[in-house]
Amino acid sequence: SSFDVAVVGAGIVGLAAARELIQRHPSLAFAVLEKEQEPAHHQSGHNSGVIHSGIYYTPGSLKAKLCVQGAALCYKYCDQKGIPYKRCGKLIVAVEHDEIPRLKALYERGLQNNVPGLKLIGAKEIQEKEPFCRGLMALDSPYTGIVDYKQVAQSYARDFQEAGGTILTDFEVTNMEMAKESAPESEDG
Repeated sequence: SSFDVAVVGAGIVGLAAARELIQRHPSLAFAVLEKEQEPAHHQSGHNSGVIHSGIYYTPGSLKAKLCVQGAALCYKYCDQKGIPYKRCGKLIVAVEHDEIPRLKALYERGLQNNVPGLKLIGAKEIQEKEPFCRGLMALDSPYTGIVDYKQVAQSYARDFQEAGGTILTDFEVTNMEMAKESAPESEDG
């Protein structure tokens, strides 16, 4: 077979890129090449599964913006596709007095990054939320969640294939060569 575009690697990044490309350029022929027997076999299927809220990144940075937008898009995609997730939240706890200024700085950073629902809570509220946790103060981030990213990657693979893309497994790429640019024959060039 011949393809206009080939993406090497059927992890979540490769599948997300291929899915987006085929949606933007449906007249092109796309393939994803994967050396394993299934998509998301390595890191995409073996990570913590955290949907990060965007607290830690420098305000105004691209990382901060993309993390907050990415979390919202991840929840939306999971809702659309019926992929289970848990918006379990997260507590960042100060157990020593000298940690409180850093905690407050994280809170301010999160607010500047437009992280939804952030609040500072005291020792009593910490125990109400997490009975086995002790601390002086905590940053409560209710927008943080967890998801099985292997399921998300597999859903991306289905979307890609339903749009006409081909996934070739047991297909290890061992060499690449630069090709000359083709003449613009299609509407996508």
